[in-house]
Amino acid sequence: MYLNCKSWFSLRYGTIRTTELVALARENGITAMALTNINATTDSWFFVLECQKNGIKPILGVEFRNGPDFKYILLARNMEGWMHINQFLSRHLQQDIPFPDKAPLLEHTFVIYAWGARHPDSLAAHELAGIRPREISKLFRVDTKKYARKLVILQPLTFSDREGHELHTVLRAVDNNMLISQLPVSETAGIDEGFIPPLQLLEHFKELPHIVQNTIRVMHECDMYLQPGQHLTKKRFTHSREADRELLRDLALEGMGYRYPPYGTEEARRRIEKELDIINTHDFNAYFLITWDIIRYAKHRGFFHVGRGSGANSIVAYCLGITNVDPIALDLYFERFLNPYRTSPPDFDLDFSWRDRDDITRYIFEKYTSDHTALLGTVSTFQTNSIVRELGKVYGLPKGEIDKILEHPYEVKLGGDNIHQRIIRFGKMLVQNHEGETQPYPNQLSIHAGGILISEAPIYRHCTTHLPPKGFPTAQLDMHMAEAIGLYKFDILSQRGLGHIRDTMDYVRENKGITFDIHDSKPFMEDEAVKKNLQTVNTIGCFYIESPAMRQLLLKLRCSDYITLVAASSIIRPGVAQAGMMRQYVYNYNHQDEVKYLHPVMESLMKETFGVMVYQEDVIKVAHYFADLDLADADILRRAMAGKYRGQNNFEKIKQQFFDNCERLGRDPVVSQEVWRQISSFANFSFSKAHSASFAVESYQSLYLKTYFPAEFMVAVINNFGGFYNRELYFRELQKTGVQLHPPCMNNSLYATRITGNDVYTGFIHVDRLEQAFIEKALAERALNGPYTGLENFMDRTSPKPEQLEILIRIGAFKFTGLTKKQLLWESSGLLKLSGSDDYNPRLFSEPSRDWQLPHLAYHRHEDAFDEIELLGFPLCSPFDVLEHDTSGYLPVAAMKEHQGQHVKMLGYFVTIKHVYTSKNEPMCFGTFLDRDGGFLDTVHFPDSLRKYPFMKGGFYILEGRITEEFGVFTLDVSYMRKIGYFEDKAPALKNAM
Repeated sequence: MYLNCKSWFSLRYGTIRTTELVALARENGITAMALTNINATTDSWFFVLECQKNGIKPILGVEFRNGPDFKYILLARNMEGWMHINQFLSRHLQQDIPFPDKAPLLEHTFVIYAWGARHPDSLAAHELAGIRPREISKLFRVDTKKYARKLVILQPLTFSDREGHELHTVLRAVDNNMLISQLPVSETAGIDEGFIPPLQLLEHFKELPHIVQNTIRVMHECDMYLQPGQHLTKKRFTHSREADRELLRDLALEGMGYRYPPYGTEEARRRIEKELDIINTHDFNAYFLITWDIIRYAKHRGFFHVGRGSGANSIVAYCLGITNVDPIALDLYFERFLNPYRTSPPDFDLDFSWRDRDDITRYIFEKYTSDHTALLGTVSTFQTNSIVRELGKVYGLPKGEIDKILEHPYEVKLGGDNIHQRIIRFGKMLVQNHEGETQPYPNQLSIHAGGILISEAPIYRHCTTHLPPKGFPTAQLDMHMAEAIGLYKFDILSQRGLGHIRDTMDYVRENKGITFDIHDSKPFMEDEAVKKNLQTVNTIGCFYIESPAMRQLLLKLRCSDYITLVAASSIIRPGVAQAGMMRQYVYNYNHQDEVKYLHPVMESLMKETFGVMVYQEDVIKVAHYFADLDLADADILRRAMAGKYRGQNNFEKIKQQFFDNCERLGRDPVVSQEVWRQISSFANFSFSKAHSASFAVESYQSLYLKTYFPAEFMVAVINNFGGFYNRELYFRELQKTGVQLHPPCMNNSLYATRITGNDVYTGFIHVDRLEQAFIEKALAERALNGPYTGLENFMDRTSPKPEQLEILIRIGAFKFTGLTKKQLLWESSGLLKLSGSDDYNPRLFSEPSRDWQLPHLAYHRHEDAFDEIELLGFPLCSPFDVLEHDTSGYLPVAAMKEHQGQHVKMLGYFVTIKHVYTSKNEPMCFGTFLDRDGGFLDTVHFPDSLRKYPFMKGGFYILEGRITEEFGVFTLDVSYMRKIGYFEDKAPALKNAM
């Protein structure tokens, strides 16, 4: 009888959590119920699973509305009907077209209209009219028995109680962005859309038993069942499972010849065969082949990629070119990636350049068809601060009062104002469940960072799709729900580091005529020049190893090899670092003779990481070799400790087996308990060694390019909009390569920064307030009709707006004319007065240039720098060249070693800052500056210092404090800081002159 139930996924309308809806049915003895959210199917399968767990028959459908106007309800009689409903809804959502007044004829569905929308005589066999309890009085002149198979009970369920109705009204006001007092009645549900117990509902229809019977008939004919544990992802790459198996094996052995020349190794072949057997047993051949196909297309298009995640444990993935991590060299366990007891497919994270990812996504949709493919969705939820602001607006509060509530969220008697109390009450309801646990309401649908679903059956068998601004159909499913029904994602991600590599390769080929295989990274790791740059942390611009924290860590480890870099990539992660294990690793690394191991087996396992668990694989190794657990059971143990495995009974059995095995092996119980404690404390925040190794490979690729092609590499970093730092630092790093750096030039620059030989021309993209459409038009004109001969020629051919022309002159774009900026501005003012047309009309004969008689105009070298600071955000020359301040009394970074422990004064040009909180929750920060020689100065600003001397954006700072040292890395603990201007030494004179 409950054919029209809405959960909280009727966004900003329904107020019942999906679990609460099912619990409400169970508590009231309801044996069947339909979920019909408004224009959405987001939680449909979660509802089905919850119903199946609670012995309730689930029915799926959708309530179709155009804005507040109810049109009809469609109920699925079976999976075919569900697919047709999803197709119909998806088409209208994607094309943003209203739903028709009359429902379409969809096979295997029921349609329910509101009473009065259609005369019963006009209803088709599958169409019904819904009668609400309050509408029974309208039937007194209707022969209801005549239409017995056309009438059903339609009791909408939108909220469970009066409080839920109040929250519903508030959400409608938020959704309509209007005061709650002005909200039209048509935008809200009536109070009668609350929950009515079964007996009370039947009491309303006691005189109309045939309507009750027909309602039961309709519910009986709807049958939706979800088979747990099935695989809904595309199962075949070729025409059959056997063909997939043979193709995957052929590709793996072919790749072995490339990865392990000349013909591979016995160990590689043995591991390949073992992996192939497990992959085939699980029927995951197609998953590997689809991933390989994506990489194959990327290579064909010249795109660079990184395959990472736990998939990098697989030698098959390595031989297929999906990853660049050699699992044999790093002793990576395939069981960390896939084991005989794992039911979900492999996990590959594929990174591409931010410029290439959309092309990859487009290929996937074209190859596997949009009917079977969708981007993975996600759900954005209400957050405390934002919802308090939204509620404040609907209640008409000024911003100051809303800020006051946010500052004192638990003082519910603020000013004794009832509105304040309502805001706090409804705000809590939107972020907490009835038990006070954090469980925020869904607010809107969004897109997963990189997940793509490729379904064996049409995607509409599983969900509806909509079309966000991204431009690709996106599933109304999040990752957890997709996995729960057996639909697993492919992760297609993006990062700027790969853009650095791709563009550098292009620039090197164009500028130097050199090409090479960047994926063959093993030689990079043995290159002495690359090792030197790694040791000296000459890593600015290089993926993952350029941040101040990473550079300091690499210095403390004196890192010069791949294995140490892999470890550094893991221990720098927040979980490991915050647990103190990063410091322990660094200490043990620098005091290797002092390392003590719990047991000889632990020494053999932890020798590489000096007795410290660094990777997720360490958990597997210890459980396998110390406690003789099967590798697959060891991985289940790891997943359980990391909160990724829900089989609690199995976990307890494995834990018991761990200790039973230790006893059988004669391990000391005290040692066994300590080993278990270390595993337990570490596994919760550990990272995959394969994941870190993938990052390290990309770091080596970047570092190799920076070592041998530094100018091209830095231009690529700049054109990909940098990395960890702002673009100014990358321009500073570019200047260190010895190139001639030019400001944007109208005859040599492009929209992006351009390198040609030893000359680098800054791109117009960096010029503030310069209109992209105008400059692209001017560049296209230059490409079509040749370089500009002068300012007048440029104006004749492009008809620039006065303000755009002034920007170009001030940034130095007409330096090629030989005239100064002031001369050009003088000339442009006369030409603009003579110009009478906004459009360029080519002339048959060119007129001779006007002879401008210009007076002598004074020039100071600071003028160019300050024009660049205004228009680029920084000067192209060193900022120290512009500074009018005596810098001789400041200690340079290079001399910090000789002044360890001393109080010194230093001068730094601000680079970046990192804010953190102490154990007492007090703010402090770490700063990074440049000194006059380009050396990096790292500073520590403890809470007292930061309170007294806060940062004031970029520029120059006088810094005083004590030099401290840790494992050979020197920092300045700042006790005094003052920002100074470019004309610091002239300030007193200027003041006196006034």
